[in-house]
Amino acid sequence: MWIQVRTMDGKETHRVDSLSKLTKVDELRVKIMELFHVEPERQRLFYRGKQMEDGHTIFDYNVGLNDIVQLLVRTLPPVSLPKDKEGELSDSDSGCGSGQSESDKCSTHGECEGQSSGACAQLELIDPGFGFFKINEFVDARDLNMGAWFEAQIVNVTKSSKSTEAGDMEMDNEEIRYHIKYEDYPENGIVQLLAKDVRPRARTVYQWHQLEKGMIVMVNYNPDDPKERGYWYDAQIQRKREARTQREIYGRILLGDAGDSLNDCRIMFVNEIYKIEESGSSDAVPNASHSPLKRSNGPECKHCRDDLKKNCRWCNCHVCGVKQDPEKQLLCDECDMAFHTYCLNPPLTSIPDDEDWYCPECRNDASEVVLAGEKLKESKKKSKMASASSSSQRDWGKGMACVGRTKQCTIVPSNHYGPVPGVPVGTMWKFRVQVSEAGIHRPHVAGIHGRSNDGAYSLVLAGGYEDDVDDGNEFTYTGSGGRDLSGNKRTAEQSCDQKLTNMNRALALNCNAPVNEKDGAVAKDWKAGKPVRVVRSSKGRKHSKYCPEDGNRYDGIYKVVKYWPEKGKSGFLVWRYLLKRNDDEPAPWTRDGKERIKKLGLTMQYPEGYLEAVAAKEKEKENKNEEEIAVTPTKGKRKRKSQTVEEEEKLSPSKNTPKKIKVEAYKLTKEQKTLIKEDDLNKKLWDEAMESLTLGPVRATIYQFLKKVEEVFLCICCQEVVYLPITTECQHNVCRECLQRSFKAEVYTCPACRHDLGKTYQMTVNKSLQAILTQLFPGYSSGR
Repeated sequence: MWIQVRTMDGKETHRVDSLSKLTKVDELRVKIMELFHVEPERQRLFYRGKQMEDGHTIFDYNVGLNDIVQLLVRTLPPVSLPKDKEGELSDSDSGCGSGQSESDKCSTHGECEGQSSGACAQLELIDPGFGFFKINEFVDARDLNMGAWFEAQIVNVTKSSKSTEAGDMEMDNEEIRYHIKYEDYPENGIVQLLAKDVRPRARTVYQWHQLEKGMIVMVNYNPDDPKERGYWYDAQIQRKREARTQREIYGRILLGDAGDSLNDCRIMFVNEIYKIEESGSSDAVPNASHSPLKRSNGPECKHCRDDLKKNCRWCNCHVCGVKQDPEKQLLCDECDMAFHTYCLNPPLTSIPDDEDWYCPECRNDASEVVLAGEKLKESKKKSKMASASSSSQRDWGKGMACVGRTKQCTIVPSNHYGPVPGVPVGTMWKFRVQVSEAGIHRPHVAGIHGRSNDGAYSLVLAGGYEDDVDDGNEFTYTGSGGRDLSGNKRTAEQSCDQKLTNMNRALALNCNAPVNEKDGAVAKDWKAGKPVRVVRSSKGRKHSKYCPEDGNRYDGIYKVVKYWPEKGKSGFLVWRYLLKRNDDEPAPWTRDGKERIKKLGLTMQYPEGYLEAVAAKEKEKENKNEEEIAVTPTKGKRKRKSQTVEEEEKLSPSKNTPKKIKVEAYKLTKEQKTLIKEDDLNKKLWDEAMESLTLGPVRATIYQFLKKVEEVFLCICCQEVVYLPITTECQHNVCRECLQRSFKAEVYTCPACRHDLGKTYQMTVNKSLQAILTQLFPGYSSGR
């Protein structure tokens, strides 16, 4: 790997190559001396606020690929430091904790007029004169982050100043705001929701014979642990099965109204499936002002399962575990554990006045804080690693094997099916980590990327199994598992049967047929199955002529035709899959595909600084060879000279070099141009982004254009592409939710320029901008 070293004044920067994670700081100083001509004893190195000291490795400071280390040159002789002064520099002494300040608390608590939740529950219903619900009515309210429904009570109903014309019978539901309070989560305060996120409290439980395929119902489901009780989601029934001893229902869990869902999920609690009550129903809600029978959610504590009789150190005092005296418990702002004041050592007589409080385990010891010039103390985290006590001298290598992602794909979510915008078929990368950064195949090592309850999004062909057959437009693929990888092995011989679980099941879900864990299945219409992005690696070249000679190549969309179990060459059961290509773009190994690659100007992509690092390494080798040649007999000189001439002839351009092929220019669609034209408020920003379309080949321009759009339409609050954008009068774009959060904290200025927007500012979503961003970055709004 390589890093950059820059002087404190920023005037001089050099790249330091041939490093590994276990390179000592002492060795780094020697390399810096060769580049900057500064003796090691005069070097002071800093990385992210920490002074790097001899005896430690660059891994101890978490220095990554292409990161910048700052160099300060000492002007005075170095001062010898006492050996007993060792500590660890804290990254920040700002004291930022998770405690909530008074200004962060919801200002709408006053809407209950100082009454407790119990008192509010007994108030009579108050009709605000508009909307479907009344004040003090009990409803189901959606959590916008999870997409689940929770019991809540309406505290107030308001409408925006933008109202419908006189004579209209009904008000637009988008203008009504319901101020609700979650029953089980009073700490969330008062939350404002739109009409679509509030509905009457579910009160009717379906009988088994009433449930039919295709019905939308409300069920209890736990996405993290499907067999345990979780929260309440809307679901569409996909199939229903009744055996002699049990009843089963499988459905598609609907995660909010953004279109996200989890398919083929087994509903464990079939006797607790509720009817979804419609807003404005003519049926009167009985006892709407009194809390009806509450639904059962998953336990808040997985350790004691909310058993009041059982002591628990996780949901109560972390020292004694006794569930008593909650008013005398302190919550640590670091680990979120509770502690009785009298259980602390030494005990406290009263609650501290400090805004932030940390338990003894999380509180920084003053003796561990590194003062100016002191050495870094070995961190607690790394001291517990196996490498800290190991006597092995094995290094991790100086290549790309252990380099992590330096950036992350935000154009599409991680569970995106189908192509990624800006990445045409035939795109090539030198290393797998780059494929991950592009969003084509997220895992660094694993061959399949997917979820066992959703499906597979991508896979890599790397020649892992010799009996796999690759015919280009179709290939057989062997599933994962059945190998003993203990001892930190990357691969091993097959030692047991594979099972249709985890990633094997994920790939099976892409087949257009019900899952069969025994015999496999054949797709009814294979083209109707879920798409899988396929990447071929040069590692599979020994088994397939369709794999690239170097690096990794995106080969387009494939569909699962069938899958079946069979005995492999090892004698153990393996799961096999047949996939066929189903992509409109020509395959990269065909004549049309090769022509398209040339027209698009697709070439091998390397990590930033990689080619420079390789060139520097080659130059270093040449210098060593020249030194060796200088002391060898004349014969050796002549031979070296002839080799150099031959190499120069190979590298020099031939007279018969064909003319360069005219590269296609990237063009926006007619619809995209229209949407951009309609966005008058951001004309200047779009003109700036459109300039990048004329900067080079299509691959470069697509990448540059999307990056430019991502840059100019970045929300300054959440640092992501704006979602439901509000274009302010000062010509800045902010996510609606981010601006609402700012207003809730009583900050009524533009987050970008601090222009005063006013307390009554109307947040109108720029629909033209949202439409074009959704086209350029499909799925980016998922989960937001």
